[in-house]
Amino acid sequence: MDLEFSKEDAAFQAEVREFIEANLDDEMKRKLSVTKHGYIDKDSHLRWHKALYKKGWVGTNWPKEFGGPGWNAAQRYIFDMECARVGTPGLIAFGLRMVAPVIMKFGTKEQQEEHLPKILSGERVWCQGYSEPGAGSDLAALQMKAENKGDHYLLNGSKIWTSVAQWADWIFCLTRTSNEGKRQEGITFLLVDMKTPGIKVEPIITLDVPLPGNQEVNQVFFDDVKVPIENRIGEENQGWTYAKYLLEFERGGGGHGPGLRKSLRKVERIAGMEQSNGKPISEDPYFKEKHADLDRQISALEYTELRIFAALSSGQNPGPESSLIKCRGTEIQQEIAAFAQETVGHYIAPYIPDTFTVSNEALIGPDYAAPASGYYFNVRKASIYAGSNEIQREIMAKRVLGL
Repeated sequence: MDLEFSKEDAAFQAEVREFIEANLDDEMKRKLSVTKHGYIDKDSHLRWHKALYKKGWVGTNWPKEFGGPGWNAAQRYIFDMECARVGTPGLIAFGLRMVAPVIMKFGTKEQQEEHLPKILSGERVWCQGYSEPGAGSDLAALQMKAENKGDHYLLNGSKIWTSVAQWADWIFCLTRTSNEGKRQEGITFLLVDMKTPGIKVEPIITLDVPLPGNQEVNQVFFDDVKVPIENRIGEENQGWTYAKYLLEFERGGGGHGPGLRKSLRKVERIAGMEQSNGKPISEDPYFKEKHADLDRQISALEYTELRIFAALSSGQNPGPESSLIKCRGTEIQQEIAAFAQETVGHYIAPYIPDTFTVSNEALIGPDYAAPASGYYFNVRKASIYAGSNEIQREIMAKRVLGL
């Protein structure tokens, strides 16, 4: 595999840098510098989304026939790397990276025409209805009931840890339509309009969120919610197949490496400003050793991602290798978050909620200290969501190693 960028790729890299410089305004930069969970306000996310859409750079992993830019693996990697280097807002992934590939592969022509253009433009924001109380990483244990009433399903139950549900226009849900056979059987994949009567969103307020509305996660309740039968993806009771396909994209569809490298560079800058025994922490032997180890781990992950991107560019799916990326990416992310806490030192102690919402209050300590603890605690979940890392190791053992 040739890892050198061509002249065309280098020119594309310069174009991406120019675009980011022209479109990432100071207000978004300020908010992103202090958010602890990666989300800022909805308007700022969509402002960035629409700038990319106008340029034709949304849906970077989409086929050109559905409106994607038609980039090769190197271009997608360059784009992710440059966005991570600067720290641009993340596009809300549930529509673009998760449900869209499912609709492309398994959806009807009518479903594709209805949903894909609105996902691409940012007109329709999605959230994910997978986890339930008692059914998180053990997703096959879900119990939310969908009764087939002929022309519609009747939904009753709830979904939990539902990111950005307070913003979402639609939700894709796994529902229980049969209790016969194995637990993975009897699951149906439905697309649900969040404006449907009977849906209620309750915020789950975590330590880094000062006010409802800025929260990351929610619980969504369904009380006799009617969903048209034409909103079903594929066949009834075959939703597990579609869910597994989606999870390949959730676990390994995007580049972790560039974002992790940006986080490590931030720790480097902090270490150059914080001192220990009268010297910058960056000169401490322990810091140098730990930094070198994390740098090595990120490099190994980046090379693995490039191999996967090369496979994607030839039309292959992410496959079970996405479990490897998910495991290592989240583990390194957690290590960097802990490393940042160590480097910031005692300034991690004061509780400071998401600071872009309380900008009139003076921060305690330097600006870079405010997000450190909130980020550390927030990313503890990273090795659990999208299937716990223990589950990912089982997948790798069976599907990669053949054990």
